[in-house]
Amino acid sequence: MAARTGSTRTRSATKGGKARDLRAGAALLWGEQDQPTRGPKPSLTPRRIAAAAVALADAEGLEAASMSKVGAEFGVSAMALYRYVPGKTELVELMVEAVLEDVPDLTAAGDGWRDQLKEWARRSLDVYRAHPWLLAATAMRRQLVGPNQLGWLDAALAALEPAGLTGPERHQIFLLVIGHVRNLAQQALDADEDHDREWAALTGEILDRHADRYPAVSRALADGAFAPSTVDQLDFGLDRVLDGVDALIGDRAVPTAPPGPVRQARA
Repeated sequence: MAARTGSTRTRSATKGGKARDLRAGAALLWGEQDQPTRGPKPSLTPRRIAAAAVALADAEGLEAASMSKVGAEFGVSAMALYRYVPGKTELVELMVEAVLEDVPDLTAAGDGWRDQLKEWARRSLDVYRAHPWLLAATAMRRQLVGPNQLGWLDAALAALEPAGLTGPERHQIFLLVIGHVRNLAQQALDADEDHDREWAALTGEILDRHADRYPAVSRALADGAFAPSTVDQLDFGLDRVLDGVDALIGDRAVPTAPPGPVRQARA
């Protein structure tokens, strides 16, 4: 996202080419926007508007949370909402904040960084599953971050601090964990049991005819690779990632062997 910093405002171009006031968007997320001192008391709040948009998105998808549909929930026009929320981009950012309101307290998971990070991932996946549109709303882009979203990041990084890792390492591990969580959330979103059964049957028939061309796939299939599994996918992937982190920590804990005794040469 290209940004231009002026003397008083930071702006970013939107899809329609209209400049967006990033500082105003940040103030809205953090509840620091200027409040009108004159005129009638506002009948709505950004928080109420975001809650209505979340309900629409949960029921019908992110596209359903348009300014017009949200306005209709309150019996007002889309234009009336612009008094509180500048546009759809800001609305989506408020929606993300709304569903991340329950910032996790990981102390109950124990003192170990591993248990705390696994608890963080479980809670994160629960949020993605409850609000499937969150995947699209938090796609890989430099979006404005509110206090709740930042609180989730802070909790994950705090869990890793006792491991003695550097800041960049903690961030990279966080990216691996959230990537695994988002991948599972995407799988759940794409799941279609009827399609999966048809795909498995057709793929099996194809491999039966061409087993000699794809021997490794055929052997894996014969060994049950694509059969329904009782393995907890979240735990399986996390354990592989965190085993690697354990190995990284362990490598650093190995002391360097002192040099051996110096033998004096015989005369």
